Amino acid sequence: MNNEELEKEIERIKERNKRVEKDKAWEVSMTRRVCIMILTYLVVITYSFIIKKVNNIYLSSMVPVIGFFLSGLSLKLIRKLWENRR
Repeated sequence: MNNEELEKEIERIKERNKRVEKDKAWEVSMTRRVCIMILTYLVVITYSFIIKKVNNIYLSSMVPVIGFFLSGLSLKLIRKLWENRR
């Protein structure tokens, strides 16, 4: 490879790294988590209205949302434990 080809390859790698960093930032962002929680809540409310067998739809719809939030918190701890063992 000549210098020009190497420089192009380095630029491609840098661009890829930028995309990967953005993807990772999105995966761990609070914005993503809040969006998932809101969408989960809306889906469960809709489902609860459809089946009509839930007493307090708005309160019971919070259960999966809280579960998602807590699982996100606990997964950080589990990941740290896993990383320490590797």
